[in-house]
Amino acid sequence: MKKAATQATLWSIPIQTVVTTLAVWCACTYATVGESASGTAKEAEASGKIPVILDTDIGDDIDDTWALAMLLKSPEVDIKLVVGDQGKSLYRARLIAKFLETAGRTDVPVGIGLDPKSGDGPQSDWVKGYDLESYPGKVHQDGVKAIIDTIMKSPRPVTLIAIGPVPNVAAALRREPRISKRARFVGMHGSVRLGYGGSKKVSAEYNVRADAKSCQKVFTAPWDITITPLDTCGLVHLRGEKYKAVRDSKDPVAAALIENYRIWSKNKKQAESRSSTLFDTVAVYLAFSEKLLLMEKLGIRVTDDGYTVIDPAAKTMSVATSWKDMAAFEDLLVRRVTGPTAKP
Repeated sequence: MKKAATQATLWSIPIQTVVTTLAVWCACTYATVGESASGTAKEAEASGKIPVILDTDIGDDIDDTWALAMLLKSPEVDIKLVVGDQGKSLYRARLIAKFLETAGRTDVPVGIGLDPKSGDGPQSDWVKGYDLESYPGKVHQDGVKAIIDTIMKSPRPVTLIAIGPVPNVAAALRREPRISKRARFVGMHGSVRLGYGGSKKVSAEYNVRADAKSCQKVFTAPWDITITPLDTCGLVHLRGEKYKAVRDSKDPVAAALIENYRIWSKNKKQAESRSSTLFDTVAVYLAFSEKLLLMEKLGIRVTDDGYTVIDPAAKTMSVATSWKDMAAFEDLLVRRVTGPTAKP
């Protein structure tokens, strides 16, 4: 009797109410599943892939190469441009181009940054004999202009990920201040409460100290800023089975990454057993999610000698000051680097 009554009540509900209720339930369920499965930011869920530019001093520390690998494997983002920064511009452009070609992503344009001197670095052997003119995709001779054009022509706000000193970005702001209204900035910069290696003494972090004036320009521009300082990014390493999964992967991007690491590393035994500190990968993660980190709104002032000081009078930005679950981030990093390359 109760079942029959329930059925009668159900059939008395207007069909439009049922359809609307089911639609809302499906939408909510999809959003919940999507967040738990991929950890993507609300922006990515609401409006599809996030258009990003990567500004990098790749070819000095190896963590930039890890960051580029992670970015290429992240389906939440749409990579619009990768630009080398902080001198050695041709060396960096060749590294970027060959890595993109290895990943099968020659649809991504390469930008040559400021200071077009030849120069080289610790990963030079990997690009020995590689001709930048052979890159099948677009190579922008003026990387700063490419940053400006990409942002200004985008129908959606662009996320500019910077994982090195920022002379390119500062120059772009000087040439076209309006980019700060059409982009947000995500960077691997600073030392707020912890220094290198988790030290209780704060550090003049390299990406800031190397060009403090440019960082001051970027950190006072009127765009939304999110940073991972040494407090969080300076703690990330892969060891044990996690590192072995990357080292032994047959994926071409992971294999190229480890090949570069072996060339770069002065400690050959380390390259077989664990990673170096993977600072820059956290900035890539923050481009699409903050789920695994504790974020604080802090006023940050850049001093002339390269320190990032908490100052209530300074511009407020989102700062990743500690981890909620660093082990989960390490797991994600391994899955991304060894997984399939994201489609354009």
